[in-house]
Amino acid sequence: MPFNSNIIIKAEFNPKIKTYILLFVAFFLFISIVGIPILIIWFLGLGQSMSNRYYQNLKCQLTEKHLEFKKGILFRVEKTIPLENIQDLTFIENPLLRALDLRILKIETAGQSTPQGSDMKLVGIIDSIAFKEAVLSQREILKSKSYYTTENVSSTKTEKLLEEIRDLLKDINNK
Repeated sequence: MPFNSNIIIKAEFNPKIKTYILLFVAFFLFISIVGIPILIIWFLGLGQSMSNRYYQNLKCQLTEKHLEFKKGILFRVEKTIPLENIQDLTFIENPLLRALDLRILKIETAGQSTPQGSDMKLVGIIDSIAFKEAVLSQREILKSKSYYTTENVSSTKTEKLLEEIRDLLKDINNK
């Protein structure tokens, strides 16, 4: 992961993700007429191998200031999202996910590229509710720290400005 700041929590992923990926890809191969012959190869071993490698490459951790995520087989993706940019955390379920006892945690940020998309989707985190709560509480801690820091800086600047105005008014009255 790119940052070496203090890790608060590392997400663990449910091994049932392998079955989910196997069936998810198989569904799309099945609905495309061209993919039906590939479906046989997919179930004979390629699917198990690919989903296994995908599962092994999944990593997600929450640090003091960021949420870091790595995934991929052929094309690796590594994302780092600053906690102050996180707008919403949503759980997604569908019949296949419910049957496998999995959830998708969708993370949306300020300034995301597409209105209907999200910046990150985490599938199959073990104890996803606790992970979501940890992300939200760390975001609130970070926001409160920055609020008090900016408040102190701005009040100091305001005091200096008011003192300068007071001195200018005294000079004007004395003339």
